[in-house]
Parts: sequence; C-alpha cells; structure tokens
Amino acid sequence: MLYVKMPKERVGVLIGEDGKVKHQIESLCKVRLEVDSGNGDVTVIPTDEGAKDGLVGLNARDIVKAMACGFSPDRAMRLAGEDMYLEVFDIRDFAGKDRKHVSRVKARIIGTNGKTRTTIEDFSGAEISIYGNTIAIIGDMLSMDAARGAVEMLLEGSEHSAVYRFLEGKRRYMKFREMSMEAP
Repeated sequence: MLYVKMPKERVGVLIGEDGKVKHQIESLCKVRLEVDSGNGDVTVIPTDEGAKDGLVGLNARDIVKAMACGFSPDRAMRLAGEDMYLEVFDIRDFAGKDRKHVSRVKARIIGTNGKTRTTIEDFSGAEISIYGNTIAIIGDMLSMDAARGAVEMLLEGSEHSAVYRFLEGKRRYMKFREMSMEAP
C-alpha cells in the first residue's frame, strides 16, 4: 500500500464527475484507491492483477500526487506512460517560510502573464504546475532534466535571461539527440 496526502480542495478533481477519474486511474494502474475526502488521505492498494507489477502502484501514486500538486487529470495521466516522471519542489526549501518570499519566488517561475512557465514548457517539453507552495514537473528523462534545471536556476535567483539561454542550449541538445537517434 502507498499513501498520498492531498489538499481537501483537490479531492474532487481526483474523484471526478460520477467517479470517472478515480475509476480511470484504478483501471489503468490496476489498483484500488481509498479516498478520505474529509482529510485528503488517499491509499493506493494494488489489485491481485496489479500486485504482479510493482510499478503500477507507484504510477498510481504519482498520478494522485500530480493531481494534488495542481495538474489536471489529463496531464497527470501522462505518468501512466513508460519513462514518465514526476518531480515536486517545495518553494519554501528555497525561499524560507515567509509568505512574501514564497510569493515572490512563485511569481518568478510563473512570469508576466505566465510567460516564464510557458517558455520552460515549450523549450523542455515538460509540463509544470505551480500550486500552493509547490512546483511540480511531469516529463520524460530529457525534458525533466531541462525543466528541472530551469526551475532550480530560478529558485536559486538566476536571471531570466540566463535561464532562457540554458533552455535554448538544452533544446539544441535534445534536437541533436533526436536527429542522431533517427539516423540509420
């Protein structure tokens, strides 16, 4: 069994209309989800079929955790795919406990009208959610590496222009790897 703590206001997203999202996760990952909507506790229990593959429980846990971090069910379901990963940063680890500092750092990641977040997503191919005190990233290994690096740079105070240059270099590298993999 695996456990996830979810904000109470996100439990409805996990369950979905008429329980559709919860049932989709259970079916896809071969698990049973026990959701306590009163306190946000979610227990992931592998079914007999799911117990044969230890990763399905981890995939379900990550999908639930991604939804807890603000991702839509559609985006979170990407974690059921092969070689997809979730990484969550707590902004307070970089900015301290002061709400003003947390808000300032969060604003740096989002950017004016969401420009910075969108740029990181476009250049890396990863998806980013900023919710509460967390920044969560979903992506494959290469896109995760690029997005993680950009987010860490911003959290540590790097200028946006330096982050954009970093992302441009990562995108060139990713395109080069893609082209070299396609070559006979």
